[in-house]
Amino acid sequence: MDLRDITPEDLIPPLRRRLPDLLDEVSAALVAEWPDYSRFLHENRAEVAVAADAALRHLVTTATVGPDGEQPGIGEQDLFEEIGRMQWRDGREISSLLSAFQLGARVFWRHVSEIAVDLNAAPRPLTALAEGVFLFVDRLSSAAARGYVLEQSEAAVARERLREELVGLLLSDRATAAAVQAAATRAGWTVPEQAAIVLVQPDSTIGLGVLARFDPACLLLNRPQLTGAIVPNPMLVGRRTRLATALRGTDAVVSVAVSVERLPATLHVAQIASRLQRTGVLTDDPLFAEEHLDAIIVHRDSRMLDVFRNQMLRPLDASAPASRARLSETLCSWLRHMGDRQAVAAELHVHPQTVRYRLARLHELFGAELDDPETRLRLTLALAWGEPRSGEAGSWSGSPEAL
Repeated sequence: MDLRDITPEDLIPPLRRRLPDLLDEVSAALVAEWPDYSRFLHENRAEVAVAADAALRHLVTTATVGPDGEQPGIGEQDLFEEIGRMQWRDGREISSLLSAFQLGARVFWRHVSEIAVDLNAAPRPLTALAEGVFLFVDRLSSAAARGYVLEQSEAAVARERLREELVGLLLSDRATAAAVQAAATRAGWTVPEQAAIVLVQPDSTIGLGVLARFDPACLLLNRPQLTGAIVPNPMLVGRRTRLATALRGTDAVVSVAVSVERLPATLHVAQIASRLQRTGVLTDDPLFAEEHLDAIIVHRDSRMLDVFRNQMLRPLDASAPASRARLSETLCSWLRHMGDRQAVAAELHVHPQTVRYRLARLHELFGAELDDPETRLRLTLALAWGEPRSGEAGSWSGSPEAL
């Protein structure tokens, strides 16, 4: 039997007649893995049929003029870009949509092959039409993928903007429960019972790397002189340990866990703790502020603390620097051990007689005040964290009047 030399246009009428069966077959093929797509075809049968008819004309035109000829119109491009955007908004993978396109193309081509056999068509027009089919599906897939990526990118930008607004609210004095909940809902963030602030040094490559791996539930802070994250419920069983492990080696500071309305206050505490860590007063790595509240309270105003120390330790000014250091160390240990000379000697690794001599010298310098409970309490406060360090931020010799 001689093959008929038909044109791609000759395939349109029989393909149009088969469109209802073709759409039913595609819908049935989609049920197993993509039931939502199958349901869409069923519920939008009329609109899909119109779009399929238009696609037939594009395919035939492409097959006739070649791959560099007419491309899908602006309407089709926009439609499939929107389909890709919907795929992202619905939380689906783009690969499933592209696979569904491929499935539809296979079903379509099977019907074309059956029509070609019925018409006894020569292979040349079929080859051109096959190329047109694959090119058409590739163009529509590209449009859908472009829409998917654009929606993903725009959603990410919008999400980060809303999360940044939420961070600004949480760190402000306007963080009422209602305002926080509204902003959190817009940003897609679940408001925790408690939260803490993790601070890392802005120039710490390791710290920034750790922050980049934080759970998406954490809100990142990226402001001048303020780099870190708001961490939900950091003190839950196991979470504190994981946080400490992740932050080890970063010189990070973890604030006290509080309700979200009190985050500005706990941020202030964390910043003081960070300063004390930088100046060597506190050395934990990472540093959990809740374990050092006493030091933070004492050092929150380093200038006032320095004036207080100078005031309380003025009797030692008459001693030589080396002698002053030994007497200060002995006085601190004696106060800590509540006057137990043996314990002082053991801690300082000196003979008890040496302790007795130094205490006698201290009584000479301080006089009867050294036996006053209130004076001892004040001396403990002045000495518990050591004397002012040389070069410590905000330290100077002076009097209360200097403030």
